[in-house]
Amino acid sequence: MYDISKPIAPKMPNLGNGLECIKLIASQISPDMREAIIPAIFPALSAYVSGAKFQYADLTWKELCGSMAHLIAESGMGKGQLTACIEAIMRKNRKHDEEELQKLVSWQKAVKTKGANKEKPARPEVAFFFPPSDATNPAFLQNAMACEAYGGHTQFFNMTEIEQADRLCGGHKQVSQTIRNIYDMQRAGALRATADGVTGNPTLRVNLTFSSTPVAARKFYKNELYVGTFGRIPFSYKAREGRSGKIPRVGKFGDHFLAKLDEYIILLEACKGNFIIPPLNKLADKLAEDMAKIGDLADDDDVWDMGKRAIVSAWKNGCILYILNGQCWTRAMGEFVEWLVYHDIWSKMQVFGDMLKDGDTSTSEIGKTGPRNMLEDLGDTFNESELEALRANAGKPKEGTKRQLAVWVSRHFIEYSAQTGLYSKTKLYLNRKR
Repeated sequence: MYDISKPIAPKMPNLGNGLECIKLIASQISPDMREAIIPAIFPALSAYVSGAKFQYADLTWKELCGSMAHLIAESGMGKGQLTACIEAIMRKNRKHDEEELQKLVSWQKAVKTKGANKEKPARPEVAFFFPPSDATNPAFLQNAMACEAYGGHTQFFNMTEIEQADRLCGGHKQVSQTIRNIYDMQRAGALRATADGVTGNPTLRVNLTFSSTPVAARKFYKNELYVGTFGRIPFSYKAREGRSGKIPRVGKFGDHFLAKLDEYIILLEACKGNFIIPPLNKLADKLAEDMAKIGDLADDDDVWDMGKRAIVSAWKNGCILYILNGQCWTRAMGEFVEWLVYHDIWSKMQVFGDMLKDGDTSTSEIGKTGPRNMLEDLGDTFNESELEALRANAGKPKEGTKRQLAVWVSRHFIEYSAQTGLYSKTKLYLNRKR
């Protein structure tokens, strides 16, 4: 279990056995940005998977579309490296789109050459897998219908500015519902009459990545923190560090790298059928228990609420790792998936923690707020009054003190001595931290 109450990001585990593809991509990212960018490459990778379903720990079957990520860092810190990685990953889809675009260009030329009384050729059916980030909402929905007809392929958008989502969704008020529909793989709700007939109502198989500064992210999500949209998007935050006189080195994306990357893309494309990954589902159950423990230690529902969807998103990424590793699971892959969950929650709390606490949308508290483990602020032995005072200082009602103590006892974090009237931290709790 990682400590996500501190301003220092959870350290990414070593990219060991089973994570060779991730290690390959990481080799093209400057060391200072690897931990921030790597979680955001998964929506591009999973865009290649269609025709496959995986059983989650709750026994439901899920496709791997609906994958999203939001990279947050200050201007000039290297967020553009994410786009470079995405362009490398999406090379095959980019080539497909160029061929589709040529079909449209040829059709437009044919239409212009026909006289007024000549029958116009029908518009060709084209499906773009990697559409431009400035696509309009009608184009987005039209392409969703085309991708559905193509065989349920996922369309992927890389938005280098979070505000581009407004144009794609048809306005900022529609962003929340659209993102929820994408995450839950719902239909677009776009059935309506037009001059050309009736539009469709396609299932939204879409993956998204966003990039922004902390200030832009806080403004964008300030009204979305409690409606489900916020929790559905995994975040990856890179805090500003000390000034350095060294220019970071980025990858060259040479022929050898691209050839090796293509081998992994082939594995993703070839994955079809239904799959169950028992060790990954066992990990999901463990992570759910961990999120509940963190919530109990802080007496805070925010971590638990965010954690439920953070686990699902990381679990989907675990399915991608399983495919990339030839449909085999390793311990290192499990450690990496666990880190993804904690990194997501830590990022959310660092950028939005104060807003979740009291609705503040200023920027002065960025990076200062995390889920506070109140037991850590107490001595190894303490009494009820000490916890009551600590809760009061944190703005929590004293009436919840007895309940919090009872939860800590039931989770074996502490034990009570009737002889002294004091509580003591258990060996299990003291040994739990890494």
